[in-house]
Amino acid sequence: MEIDVRPFSGDPRPFFEAVELAFGERMRDDSYTHYAAIFEADRAIAAYDGDAIVGTAGIFSFDLSVPGATLPAAGVTVVGVLPTHRRRGILRRMMRLQLDAIRERGEPIAILWASEGLIYQRFGYGLGSLHGGVKLDRDRSAFRLPHEPAGSVRFVNADEAARIFPAIHDAVLPRRPGFFSRSPGFWEHEFFPDPEHWRHGAGPAFHVVHATGGAPDGYARYRIKEDWDAAGAKSTLNVVELIATNPDATLDLWRFLIGIDLIGRIEAWNLAVDDPLLLSVAEPRRLRMEVGDALWLRVVDVAPALAGRRYRSDGSLVIEVADEFCPWNAGRWALTVENGSPRVEPTADAPQLACDITDLGAIYLGAFSFAQLADAARVRELEPGGLARADALFGTDRAPWCPKVF
Repeated sequence: MEIDVRPFSGDPRPFFEAVELAFGERMRDDSYTHYAAIFEADRAIAAYDGDAIVGTAGIFSFDLSVPGATLPAAGVTVVGVLPTHRRRGILRRMMRLQLDAIRERGEPIAILWASEGLIYQRFGYGLGSLHGGVKLDRDRSAFRLPHEPAGSVRFVNADEAARIFPAIHDAVLPRRPGFFSRSPGFWEHEFFPDPEHWRHGAGPAFHVVHATGGAPDGYARYRIKEDWDAAGAKSTLNVVELIATNPDATLDLWRFLIGIDLIGRIEAWNLAVDDPLLLSVAEPRRLRMEVGDALWLRVVDVAPALAGRRYRSDGSLVIEVADEFCPWNAGRWALTVENGSPRVEPTADAPQLACDITDLGAIYLGAFSFAQLADAARVRELEPGGLARADALFGTDRAPWCPKVF
């Protein structure tokens, strides 16, 4: 029977049962309640074998922080195909339908967290940001310099955290590329729920707020996975999220977490790669820091995407872009920045650089430079000085970071 790929309609539960099955899991009622509450059914795509859903793709409608601005972005999620129906072109057909709809909606970029990065590069997604992970044994966690706290830290319950955390997150959002807007429903159903099967063996979440002069300016959510033996506690503290509006609050929160008694190890899997912790501890190698891929970004429409972000300096650049999957992007594009305002238009002028659409996704938020991509044989300099000119325009002061998987 021919597989029918089309916009989803009907009862959401079979859709999410197919999602869980594609990822090797079973739907739980408490998980479904949260999923269904924020499900954008009008943006979902399903593959049908008869009446059965065998493939899924969804979207969260986000505003994404990009260098100097925020832009509407399609947050691609719950993409999967049942093991019984793989290698039949279903994913490609869903991606085709989805990207066409994103462009028609006027969202110039799409973002996702990839279960496997190789999959989405075929559809034009580039490595848009990185994350850092640390595993720090508490007995080797000394800080390099003495520290005088800039503020205070206190515990709050989930209800108070729900009132305080969003404003802190939203204050940081415009300063750090890679943050996406969180609706009240997203906070309620994606961030704060704490069912046992979401904890990976750890205990219930703790929430703390940092305040300077009485004003909240940072927060942390963490869990503890208990482990005791005859020698004492070897428990692990897992940092779920730590966000602060200023460096002092960030360091105060780290010192608080690392100083908690009865803990053997502090772990965090998703930190900004330029988190100040690396330069604050006395023995950086003891962090055992690992770096991995985080956001993958697809430039859906070159002109509004490049015109929607801001640049480090005025200047001009012509880029030749290849895009097999979305041919409307292929060609030569002239970027001109005057008095901080960018303009992008197709051109017949000679290009200074040539790249694939995945490369634009990799440089768009500032995770990589054109020079780095050229070193990896991904960008070609067609005119001497083209790489330097491009990086003078696209360079950013902060590494992009997406603090939450969606």
